[in-house]
Amino acid sequence: MTTELGPPHAAGDDAISNDTADPTDNSAAALALAVHDRTATGIAAAISHRIRSGALPPGTRLPTVREVARELRVSPATVNQAWRALAAAGAIVARGRAGTFVEDLPHLWTAPAVGRYQRLHPQSDNAFRIDLSRGTPDPALLPDLTSALRALGDESRDDLSATYLGEAVLPELEAAVRADWPARAERFTVLDGALDAVDRLLAAHVRLGDAVIVENPCFPPFLDMLARLAARAVPVEVDRCGMLADRLSAALAAHTPVAVLLQPRAQNPTGGSLTAQRVRELADVLADAAVVAGAAPLIIEDDHSAGITHAPLRSLATRLPARTVHIRSYSKSHGADLRLAAVGGPASYLDPLLERRMLGPGWSSRLLQRVLLHMLTDDTARATVTTARTIYRARAEALRKSLSRYDIQLPPGDGINLWFPVADENAALISLAAAGIKAAPGGPFEVTDHPHTDHLRLTVAALGDAEIPEVARHLATAAEATPTYRRARRP
Repeated sequence: MTTELGPPHAAGDDAISNDTADPTDNSAAALALAVHDRTATGIAAAISHRIRSGALPPGTRLPTVREVARELRVSPATVNQAWRALAAAGAIVARGRAGTFVEDLPHLWTAPAVGRYQRLHPQSDNAFRIDLSRGTPDPALLPDLTSALRALGDESRDDLSATYLGEAVLPELEAAVRADWPARAERFTVLDGALDAVDRLLAAHVRLGDAVIVENPCFPPFLDMLARLAARAVPVEVDRCGMLADRLSAALAAHTPVAVLLQPRAQNPTGGSLTAQRVRELADVLADAAVVAGAAPLIIEDDHSAGITHAPLRSLATRLPARTVHIRSYSKSHGADLRLAAVGGPASYLDPLLERRMLGPGWSSRLLQRVLLHMLTDDTARATVTTARTIYRARAEALRKSLSRYDIQLPPGDGINLWFPVADENAALISLAAAGIKAAPGGPFEVTDHPHTDHLRLTVAALGDAEIPEVARHLATAAEATPTYRRARRP
């Protein structure tokens, strides 16, 4: 007995009796079988899902609006509305009398089998004596959790009891964080780390085919998130002061982005930080684009290393508060297992995220929020973070100074990472591996497939003073390494 999954058909019609559509079948009947919500929104969602999954590959000719409407038993206007939405997203294109086709841009719809983040952190056999690849802080420089946990144990049972009806954000924590927030935030919340915040914002406001402006080079998980949403990452080059204003202007003129994603300081991987002048330049470019082209994209700022950076915070929220969502993470300064990030910005951008979250986790652990609050207000914990910030800077500067002895000049930066230019990425990684040193490949950070230069990302957070001269020597050798090709000997 066959269960009918598609829309109902009257007797005498060519009824659909298959449980699932043939993946190679692009007929109106097959498309109708995939549609379970016969509104324009449901039809568009079902077709976009088949495009993303590869069931409708680029170049596929779609049935006519009337054919699909007849199979679904809806009006042609409903299907036409769905088709217009898909065309606006760049998923399909009308070619006059030839018909309507899935857009021939396969990179928009198919995410890579192995994400950039997996390429950045493959499984390791721990054979390296020195690991510069991790992008994480030195565990020895993190504040001690035991005093915060002890303080929690001293609080009353009522204060620590879980309730579904309590505030999502502890009022005391919100007050402490808002005290030095870059601008007035209409909405404020706490999420499970910076990546959770960015992911939820993108999922709430980015659709298939949308353009999102990102820094180049860019933090690889951001590019993976956009690939999973079938969105287009539009690269804008950066220097030590952040995104280049003229490149941003060109990107805005060539695209209609729905979002701009950037790191205001200690940019990962370059270590660059926005200056007051660069904020003015970028804000002016974004404001002009909104007036000329009507493009007013959401601005997402990921301040992932707030506690351990020396650069003062420069935020676009000070100039464009109605469009900027600012994220402050505490993983690198206070501990990765806290999984907490403060998020503030306009209600129009955060309310959809918060409403959707209430159907899932609802809130971030209030126990962890109390731990963070203790660390932010405890003198010993604050002194520990200050010391870590000083040590990280000293280690990065010591490595830069050692590299200068080999005529390698790296620009000043902030945070725990260095962006290291090499002649050939793979050859450099092999050269370092031979010395027992692991670095992160630069390729996953590059938005374009063929960057002009090769790099490695080096994390200096846990690099010991005694190791720096040796590491610099091996890095100098690796920087010049090139591929060696040998002709195999015949037996």
